[in-house]
Order: sequence, then structure tokens, then C-alpha cells
Amino acid sequence: MSDQMPDAQPQFLTVGEGEAAREIAMIVRPAQAGNGAPTLVWLSGYRSDMSGTKAVELDGLAAELGVACIRLDYSGHGLSGGSFGDGTISRWLEEALAVIHHIAPDRVILVGSSMGGWIALRLAQELARQGGPKLAGMVLIAPAPDFTSELIEPNLKAKERKSLAERGYFEERSPYSPEPNIYTRALIEDGRANRVLDGIIETGCPVHILQGMKDPDVPHAHAMKLVEHLPADDVVLTFIRDGDHRLSRPGDIALLLSAVKGIIRSSTNRQMPA
Repeated sequence: MSDQMPDAQPQFLTVGEGEAAREIAMIVRPAQAGNGAPTLVWLSGYRSDMSGTKAVELDGLAAELGVACIRLDYSGHGLSGGSFGDGTISRWLEEALAVIHHIAPDRVILVGSSMGGWIALRLAQELARQGGPKLAGMVLIAPAPDFTSELIEPNLKAKERKSLAERGYFEERSPYSPEPNIYTRALIEDGRANRVLDGIIETGCPVHILQGMKDPDVPHAHAMKLVEHLPADDVVLTFIRDGDHRLSRPGDIALLLSAVKGIIRSSTNRQMPA
């Protein structure tokens, strides 16, 4: 049985050159022979990695369906090299693009959680511009596009602004980890260059957004704002009334896997001859 296969071992890809070179960890599950479904690509959130609950559950779904799945850790996260403090959206986007181009699937479904939703939307733009796999769909979980300029900058306290100016970063307590969250000036400045909520986003594929209404980190109004910037796409927005930011409870996971299966089904139907 495919879901009884031993876990694939991480592979490493060097991204960047010279002092910017870092080893990016990825776990690649190949498709079963003859399975032409798009490859699932997992994109984690800020300070999350490919061994989190949702990522592992997505890989389990891929095993069950016989479809390919790619998971990766951004630099400074999980098993990857590089310093977290050097991380920016551009840098983490470069790594995700490098992994996708290295594996070179024909079609992909991007599954992005929180900041991974922002990176998924930027990936859609870059794949359209550079060429590469065709986007067959997206599933975005509590997506946080432009979170640096939309959610962090407007709410900075005086002492945080002072710390950014003097030290180049500020820290805040994390509800998910004993270690504080660190936000650098480089991350915030680079975030402005990667904004997607300043015009129409054309993904050219169906998009399913899952959003908790009790999310303390990304307000559900942010998901509604994102939908307004996707006017050309087939977008489904599912609100989970008592859902938090992580959306990792069994019922939340069931909704995620159902959304992914729906996109796989619709992509297979679109491939069929008329």
C-alpha cells in the first residue's frame, strides 16, 4: 500500500551563490506510475516547517491518492540551512521557485498556509512570468498576503519602531513557541516590494480559501480583501466560524483535504477531452 511506504528522506538543494548560498531541505513524494494528477506543493507559514500537522496530512493524502507531493523548508526553518534573521519574502520565494524548477512537475497545486499563502500568490505571478509548471489550482489556509504592510506596520508600537530603527528588528511573544517572533527591518522593507494586494492578481486557476473567523493573527476581513483582488478567478471562500489561525483540528484538516481533492478533481476534468 502506498500509505505504508516509509517516509521519504529529505533531499537538499543549494540555492543562491557565494555568501548567499544556503541548503534548502525538501521531501519529494513521487506519483504512482500512471497518475497524471498535478503535483501538490506545500508552502509553510512564518516559522513553520514541512513537519507540521497540515503538511504531514497533505503528504498523507498524496500517498493515499498516488499523487506527487513536494514539501520544503525555507532557509532558517526546519531542516534547511541559512539564518532565519536573513529571511525575506523575496528570499523564501526564490527558494520555493528553485525547488519547483528543480523537480520540474508539469502541473502544480499550491497549498499555502498563512505566509505560505502570500508566497503561493507570488509564485503564481513568477511562474507566469518566467515559465514553468502550469498552475492547476491553489488552496490557501488563513492566507496572509502583504502581512508586513497590512497587519504589522499599521500596529507597530513606539518601542517596536524604536527597536527597528536602532537594532534592525523587534521581537514579540509568540503564542505558538517559547521563542519570540522576530521581525526584521529587511523583512518589512522587502514585503513592500512583494505586495500583491495593490492590483488584480491573475492566477489563472481555481482558488479555495479556508479562513477561521476567530483567527487572532489574520482577521477574516483580510481573506475577504484578498477575494476582491482575484476577480478573474474561480474563488471559493470557506469561513470556519470557530476556527483559529492554525486550523489544525481534525475537522479543519478534513476541510483542507476536501478542498485539495476538489481541486485535483476539477483539474482532472479540465484535462479531459470535450
